[in-house]
Amino acid sequence: MSPPKIDYKRELESASKGMILIHDPRLLIKLIVRSLVQKVRIQHAGMILYDPDKDSYVLSISRGTIGERIPEDLIRFNKTNPLIKLFIQKEYKYIFENRNAIVAEDINKLLWKESVISNGNGTKQLLHNVSVELPKLNAVACVPAYYQHMLLAILLIGEKQDGSRFGQDELDFFSALASDVAMAIRNAQLFEYLKREAERNRNLFIQTTIALGSAIEAKDTYTHGHTERVTKYALAIGRQMEASQAYTFPYKFFENLYIAGLLHDIGKIGVPETILSKQDKLTPEEYEIMKSHTTRGAEILSSLSGFEEVINGVKYHHERYDGRGYPEGLKGEDVPMIAAIIAVADTFDAMTTDRPYRKGMSKEKAILEIKECINKQFNRKPVDALVDLFHKDEL
Repeated sequence: MSPPKIDYKRELESASKGMILIHDPRLLIKLIVRSLVQKVRIQHAGMILYDPDKDSYVLSISRGTIGERIPEDLIRFNKTNPLIKLFIQKEYKYIFENRNAIVAEDINKLLWKESVISNGNGTKQLLHNVSVELPKLNAVACVPAYYQHMLLAILLIGEKQDGSRFGQDELDFFSALASDVAMAIRNAQLFEYLKREAERNRNLFIQTTIALGSAIEAKDTYTHGHTERVTKYALAIGRQMEASQAYTFPYKFFENLYIAGLLHDIGKIGVPETILSKQDKLTPEEYEIMKSHTTRGAEILSSLSGFEEVINGVKYHHERYDGRGYPEGLKGEDVPMIAAIIAVADTFDAMTTDRPYRKGMSKEKAILEIKECINKQFNRKPVDALVDLFHKDEL
């Protein structure tokens, strides 16, 4: 009994819809090649993919029976390879301009065409070399995938499992699929590029953040090392909260907590040094200026998109659980958790660090005093995590 006839139009529509959703080029190609082997019932399929970083082509994915598979990423083609040359050099375009695929058994017919024989640009030798290349790749046909005249991939098609020739409907399907593949690969590559750029920019921002943190400490000499310690304590508190299942944090939270810890006092850049370095008690007017470092910090960072959580940590780390903090008098769970964590870390470091006007207290005493302020100054969850860390001798 012969296998059921394939509805190539439906398969093409299904493949196209699936391609839109995939932004990983390798995964995209893997699914396409696997689908070809299974649904079109061919012994082997593969994809040669353009590598923009090395300006060459590599056999990226190969699928088929065990004996038919070719090791991936081991075969690289430069632009002088006959198969690549055939599809990228303009003088050879006439060979397949009315064809949607180069089929091995048709190459011999092409070699005897008058236009090929009389052509002095090496077409005959090139076609011969292509006929030698295809068996090495377990392919009997190859289909180019272009994006704006740029060869992005070559689809390699192995023999059909039943040994029959490919019909025109199948070749048309491969050609249409290759066209969709080119668009999908280009989109996936652009997505990967944007993702890498975003990551590079984020890393650059983090490096800038570290430099800004150093600038804050350079201005406020009495708190040397404070920013780094607060960041370390805040991250440890957050990790302990997660480990004890007291709180579930969203994606990127700890990166944001790291940045917010380093920048929590960035607004002090706008506070006069006479106030920052004053050893006596601040006047009410000076205290108001000092308090403004939270909103100044938020204003400095306000132009950054995607850093709302960081800004919340900077702006609200002096809010209190009982609503008596600043700048907005937020109360209870309205205080963002990132700010509640930094508040505990900030206070713990301030209490245990020596200052010119007083000696720092022991960690044990600081822990006891902070515990007394649960549900007054502090949210219970980060305080409990701080206590756990102290008992595990991890502070």
